[in-house]
Amino acid sequence: MRVDFYQLSRDPVDQVVALLARKVMGAGAKLLVVSGDIAAHEAISKTLWAQDGSAFLAHGPAGGPHDARQPILLSDNCSAANGATMVILADGKWREDAAQFERVLLLFGPEDTAAARDLWRTMSGDDTRDLHIFKQTPDGAWREGR
Repeated sequence: MRVDFYQLSRDPVDQVVALLARKVMGAGAKLLVVSGDIAAHEAISKTLWAQDGSAFLAHGPAGGPHDARQPILLSDNCSAANGATMVILADGKWREDAAQFERVLLLFGPEDTAAARDLWRTMSGDDTRDLHIFKQTPDGAWREGR
């Protein structure tokens, strides 16, 4: 399993989720976006529908009648009724059941940096997890770093 840590410093969570979701959709995969914050779900949904000049990113809230057909599901847990192989943990909180996915993208802001570092240390001893960290540059690009 691959775990990508995304250290947010410039752009808000909803914009980063939309950027990453577009890449996941471009790769032909399905996605689950998890956050325990319902207000975050609303902001993410709004951003996924309104992409600057680009096609919107079709999605829906988990628990609906068409979950299995949704390319992107927004949920408060890691149950992927759409068969997603990738999950974005948009609230910066690790969930052990995220380990069922091929790839996990953990987004964390400055307030969660200490917890992310502790999680990295804990996971780095597990050879089954391929860890990567991405940091945002002042111009908005992402680079892999340490």
